[in-house]
Amino acid sequence: MDDRLKAALLLLCSNVFMTVAWYGHLRFKKAPLIVAIVASWGIAFFEYCLQVPANRVGYKALSAYQLKVMQEAITLIVFMVFAAVWLGEGFQLKYLASFALILTAVVVAFR
Repeated sequence: MDDRLKAALLLLCSNVFMTVAWYGHLRFKKAPLIVAIVASWGIAFFEYCLQVPANRVGYKALSAYQLKVMQEAITLIVFMVFAAVWLGEGFQLKYLASFALILTAVVVAFR
């Protein structure tokens, strides 16, 4: 498997954990803040277990700038799905337009 694809897949999985760690607790408004913090840290551990290898593998084929731009685009894709499904916020045209502009940045970074 190509290092760029391997990095992208690791980043995708990493971002799922990151998004759940950062925003998953918002659905549990009555949970004490300390519980949300400890649970988020526990989930974030798995994010780092994927993020660090993603950057190591990706840096063999991409610049650090390209890795970061790709990671941000993946983060937005994951977050849009998460906010729509887990938080029930749905999709809005202005968010899709914003995402399209960021994807344009990805294209520029990879040219």
